Amino acid sequence: MISLYMMVIGVLAGIAAGIFGIGGGIILIPLLMIFFKYPQATANGTSLVALLLPVGILGVREYYKASKISGENIRMGLLIALGLFVGTYLGARIAVHVPEHVLTKMFSLLLVVVAVKLFFAK
Repeated sequence: MISLYMMVIGVLAGIAAGIFGIGGGIILIPLLMIFFKYPQATANGTSLVALLLPVGILGVREYYKASKISGENIRMGLLIALGLFVGTYLGARIAVHVPEHVLTKMFSLLLVVVAVKLFFAK
């Protein structure tokens, strides 16, 4: 039954990723922590596992077909992916040494700052 719930979380995160370009940090990690009681670092790692596959390729295809992104946007996205490749390694090296309660508070603060910034954006 837990496998079904994980698939549902994946579908919800996929829908959010397709609509808003988000998924791991904003959807998957909080759901894994709240509903499955995963510790912060475990939720982070599980989210990264989900992102290992080319999960965005069908969404990219749809945006490209609708002329919402160009080849240049794809090139920029691939450069970002290269940065993510290095950055997730460095971030994971740091996160596994941060106490769980501190990591959770840091993540919560990040979500609040992003929410406030977006809420008051013009």
